[in-house]
Amino acid sequence: MQEQGRPEGRPEGAPGGEARPLFGNTAGGHSTGGSSMGGSSMGGSMGSGTMSAQDEQTWSMVSHLTVLAALVGLMPLGALVVWLIYKDKSERVRFHALQALWYQLAWVVILIAYTVLSTILSLVVIGIFMFFLLPILALIPLIHGCYAAYKVSQGEDYRYPFIADRISGGPGRVM
Repeated sequence: MQEQGRPEGRPEGAPGGEARPLFGNTAGGHSTGGSSMGGSSMGGSMGSGTMSAQDEQTWSMVSHLTVLAALVGLMPLGALVVWLIYKDKSERVRFHALQALWYQLAWVVILIAYTVLSTILSLVVIGIFMFFLLPILALIPLIHGCYAAYKVSQGEDYRYPFIADRISGGPGRVM
């Protein structure tokens, strides 16, 4: 729901000044972002209009929960599948799935680099202690992904720090 005093299209916690759209482009002068998860709509449903708001919320939440595929070694694949299926059906689901995909890929790279560094340092005996921290380090993306899914299930459009700005066209856009 729109909070009083917060301009349309500005996510919660966005710094003052200008309002920035949550998902990049706007359609028909209306932001495609925000938390209008109730029955209200802004010129149709969010995104391209082929999904209901409830379906968008569900698939946005599922895209974040795909981080749990890491438990069986398939971490970025779930988010990739959700993105491939829904990227043209909903701007909101596309944003959340792409955000989850890049977040999970970043953690795969971090964990691989940490393991390689630990292996190299274990030759000097220092790295043996780093292996004890690896399971704790691996829990961070699981917990953060579940937290993001929880926030989306509550109707808030969660943004991963740094990654969301790159996807939605914020500072230093990469995508």
